[in-house]
Amino acid sequence: MDFGSAMNLSTLKGSSPREIPFNGVRLRFDSNKSFDEVLSSLLADVGDKPLLTNEVAAKSEGWDSYSKEIESRVGPSGFILFATIDHGAWIKKVGIRRKAVRLIIGNPTIAITMLRHDLTAGLFVPVELILVEEHDGRCSLTYVRPSSLMVVETNDALLAAARQLDAKLQALATKVTSA
Repeated sequence: MDFGSAMNLSTLKGSSPREIPFNGVRLRFDSNKSFDEVLSSLLADVGDKPLLTNEVAAKSEGWDSYSKEIESRVGPSGFILFATIDHGAWIKKVGIRRKAVRLIIGNPTIAITMLRHDLTAGLFVPVELILVEEHDGRCSLTYVRPSSLMVVETNDALLAAARQLDAKLQALATKVTSA
């Protein structure tokens, strides 16, 4: 199908969306550490420069060489930094003077344990965290539990893999926010 054509998509069979409701569970880790301390600890674990996994894939001949290269770059908690979005850099334009950074972290060798059971789990891997400077100078780290997003229909294998990701992510969050 040529996506640039003027075809009326509403005439395609099955083009109406199917709603699949789910309930995400947000986890918030409050820390007595400063924003900068938690961010530094987090980046020390996942890396401070985003890894372009598609470039690694383009240079790899197969899964073995790809996964070997990926695993050579993961941090102690098993994650790699994919991207950061510094909300604090632009929200000050409207008078909000707090730090807030969204981080996208993951690991393709972990992601495949879920994607092999449901490719739509790829909506939620890699995972996103937000680190926020609170009004009292402390900070919080928040994310949505991956399994609460991914497993929307019965899929025991996906649930088991997603719960392993949940545990790894919670261990990382606990590690970087603890005093």
